[in-house]
Amino acid sequence: MKKKEWFENQDFWLQYGPIMFDEQHWAEAGGIAQRCCDIARLKKGNSVLDACCGPGRISIELALCGMNVTGVDITQPFLDAARETAEDEGVKLTLINHDMRTYEAEKPFDAAVNIYNSFGYCDSIDDDTKILKQIYKSLKDGGAFILECISRETAVKYFTEGEWFERAGVTVLTEFDVVGAWEGLRSKWILIAPDGKRTEHEFVQRLYSAAELRDRLLDIGFKTAEVYGGFDLLPYDQNAKTMVIVARK
Repeated sequence: MKKKEWFENQDFWLQYGPIMFDEQHWAEAGGIAQRCCDIARLKKGNSVLDACCGPGRISIELALCGMNVTGVDITQPFLDAARETAEDEGVKLTLINHDMRTYEAEKPFDAAVNIYNSFGYCDSIDDDTKILKQIYKSLKDGGAFILECISRETAVKYFTEGEWFERAGVTVLTEFDVVGAWEGLRSKWILIAPDGKRTEHEFVQRLYSAAELRDRLLDIGFKTAEVYGGFDLLPYDQNAKTMVIVARK
């Protein structure tokens, strides 16, 4: 029987989801969704796959932009939350509980997105690549894929050994260290509730250089893959705070 990976543990997301998806990230989602529509050259009614959609932060905003959105995620409680929020916002989402490593689209999409550092958590590079391959297969010819995540370069530049802050009614302590030759970033999140109860979780995100991930997308079959320093499409240089790759099939 295949070992269950940490991100398949729904209890983790129920505890840590409110911490990771805070008000600031929800507030900026509308602008990011609009930029994705512009970058992908989408028109109202176009279809978009939100791969690893989580609680629907981007899915809902894409739907508010007039897109026909399908969100796929392995965590059912997140999909339930996305469905509730979509109903509150008066938009329709198609939400599918599935592992992106094996997801097969019924119809090809005009565009796909994987936003907010949702890539690089599988146990193997092969499994990471499976996700990218399934996204590629899910797109129409000419369709755009927008991937945003931390890169090896930005991880090095902004590395900190840890911090603490208050969020969602709990005290949060974080500790970070490097895995291998900057092959991964180990994160330990410690939650301390008002009653003193302590919850800890540790996970590793694999770090790819921008060039490495760009070339992997090209090897999979994308005709182009351009790397940028953000959704404003500024250069991916010494000033980049994140990595955004725009690939076209």
